Amino acid sequence: MLSEQRLRRWLREVRQGRRPIATVVNELKVLPYDSLGFARLDTHRRLRRGLPEVVLCEGKSPAQLVQLCRRLMRLKELALLTRLPPETAARLQRAVPAIRYDPMARLGYWMPGRRPLRLRGLVVVASGGTADLPVAEEAARTLELLGSRTVRLYDVGVAGIHRLLDAFDTLQRARAVV
Repeated sequence: MLSEQRLRRWLREVRQGRRPIATVVNELKVLPYDSLGFARLDTHRRLRRGLPEVVLCEGKSPAQLVQLCRRLMRLKELALLTRLPPETAARLQRAVPAIRYDPMARLGYWMPGRRPLRLRGLVVVASGGTADLPVAEEAARTLELLGSRTVRLYDVGVAGIHRLLDAFDTLQRARAVV
């Protein structure tokens, strides 16, 4: 995956004679996507949009997910897998042990060995009731993995607005509410 920062570093290295042009050309050949046969992994998304590709697991086989994860890991890009069923996660983790799994969020992930994220902004994830927890937790964990500070307001329901109003100050400070 190619970030703007990485591209700028490569161009500086070419200018300084420390990186051959052919090496950069080979790296750029996988832009804007890397074809895996069954999927076209968007290797250009971080550069274009500021966020990496996210893999929706529904409809994908464990073998396909293994291939996607290994490719993302080889590219040193965040592997973020949404709607990942527990049994598929177990099979995936046997093949790719570095993948972490959050069963409540149904989310698999692998973070590249970079410095820890500096969380920015404030996003509130609110849910009406406890039945909404899996979807709310998926949103919260995704936001955190992508670099947002997240506050969870769960079970603030519609039956009594007082549960939501207790967090009014937090809601006022938030840049977004999900």
